Amino acid sequence: MERRTKGELVTRKSYHHDLLFRIDQIKQEKAVLHGEDIRLVADAPLDDLVKVEERDLVKRRQKGKDQEEFSYRLFRQDYQLMKEKRDYQSTDGYQYTDYFQLPAKVLHLDGDQMYLRKCIALYQRLGLQVHGVHLNEKEMSFHIRSLIEKIQPDIIVVTGHDSFSKTKGSKDDIRAYRHSKYFAETVREARKVVPNLDQLVIFAGACQSHFESLIRAGANFASSPLRINIHALDPVYIAAKIAYTPFMEKVNVWDALRNTMTGEKGMGGVETRGLLRTGLPYLTDSDQESSDSSDGTVNLKLG
Repeated sequence: MERRTKGELVTRKSYHHDLLFRIDQIKQEKAVLHGEDIRLVADAPLDDLVKVEERDLVKRRQKGKDQEEFSYRLFRQDYQLMKEKRDYQSTDGYQYTDYFQLPAKVLHLDGDQMYLRKCIALYQRLGLQVHGVHLNEKEMSFHIRSLIEKIQPDIIVVTGHDSFSKTKGSKDDIRAYRHSKYFAETVREARKVVPNLDQLVIFAGACQSHFESLIRAGANFASSPLRINIHALDPVYIAAKIAYTPFMEKVNVWDALRNTMTGEKGMGGVETRGLLRTGLPYLTDSDQESSDSSDGTVNLKLG
């Protein structure tokens, strides 16, 4: 049997090489696997694993990049429509009046450091302010209160890895899930600090997570209604939809889900108010200087 090493990219023979995994740990004759593009953790015998050859790896990664770019373009189209609508409403139809916006702040807790880096890169590409924290899923509930008090986020994403094991119980039994109970406890702790679902918006869950428990715990959006795998970047698109929707409007659940790569089978939620606030007027540097010199009053420039 060929020797396996931590970090190696592999597929599983027993699942017809359907998903790409990286080896996170090796314990005796078994490996703990983390999905390369999906938020799934799995166990597999070492003799069930096949190292991915470079040619196949290039094809798989290109397919993943194409899928991610397609979702990004869809969101950009949606964002442009929202922006045009905001421009019209904020300026009462006058296209050349400048305005300022107060952006939402995201706190993203992730059990996977590599996924966290990918998510932060996407947040930045989408123009969102994010504070990313890498924590083991079992530790998240112990730190969430202090993080909320320190960062004061508008949106919290609680994610990492998860999986359902039918050998541990039925799909209704949260004990049959690897990390769902820890995600739920983290949400409950966050709701002790900010109970209002519109004041603090929470996404929680990963692949195959116990959707119902996460929603009952207080999450606005969660995975996974049909216990399927979700893409690593899907929580970012949920957060972005909420962040760029004006606070006077509700985020339609379907509109939020259609920008994700997983869709309604892997993601769900409840109606939630948007978080984007727009104000007038936007003061330029020349406006600032004019105001300062005229009457001694200092006006803050917001942007």
